[in-house]
Amino acid sequence: MAALEIQSWSDNLLDGLWVTVYMTLLSAAVAVVVAFVLGLLARMSHIVPRTIARVVIEFFRGTSLLVQLFWLFYALPLWGYRLDPVAVGVLAFGLNFGAYGAEVVRGSINAVPKPQWEGAIALSLSPFQRMRRVILPQAFPLMIPPFNNLLIQLIKSTPLLFVITLVDLTTVADQYRAAEGNEAFIFGLLLVIYFLLAYVSTLGMHLLEARAKARLGQREELKEILAFHGPVPEEREAA
Repeated sequence: MAALEIQSWSDNLLDGLWVTVYMTLLSAAVAVVVAFVLGLLARMSHIVPRTIARVVIEFFRGTSLLVQLFWLFYALPLWGYRLDPVAVGVLAFGLNFGAYGAEVVRGSINAVPKPQWEGAIALSLSPFQRMRRVILPQAFPLMIPPFNNLLIQLIKSTPLLFVITLVDLTTVADQYRAAEGNEAFIFGLLLVIYFLLAYVSTLGMHLLEARAKARLGQREELKEILAFHGPVPEEREAA
């Protein structure tokens, strides 16, 4: 019976799934740009850009994403600036997750061994060249696992889009529940779909990490990339 009832809702579920995926991709792209801009500014020696970056990072990390969505959608128009729901969602998600990502960028850059910095200086590279050619290529593989965690959190946060009138996957599922019942079926299906979205995203990030490591001469086998477990510690390998 549930299978028959879901057929009439299949188009709505696919539309909701598209909204979820579309908003995730756009928001993730904005978040990456925000993360790199704020992360690099937070490392500057000049106090003004560093302070501005810290204030922005702490503000968006320290305030609720839900309240940010409410403010951009309902309060900002009172000042004469009205954004459509898609722009509000992308901006709020991009700034919020970008602020968390900025700390990932800053920490990964700081984790590059000091001799690499010294070697780049010895080669008389400019600060921009040092960062682009030496530091970022080594920091990027370190950023990807935390970025993957943030991407999964972003996917799981998309149900908040209903507060700005966007009909995402969870909103459609709730409409189905209200109309047809079958709560166990529809929410069980929802759990499976979100798991698949997160797992596909994780595989994509693993492939991206493997490619970044390969550029540094650290190649991984495909079975290691697709494995559920993480890398084997060196002490276990020795044992």
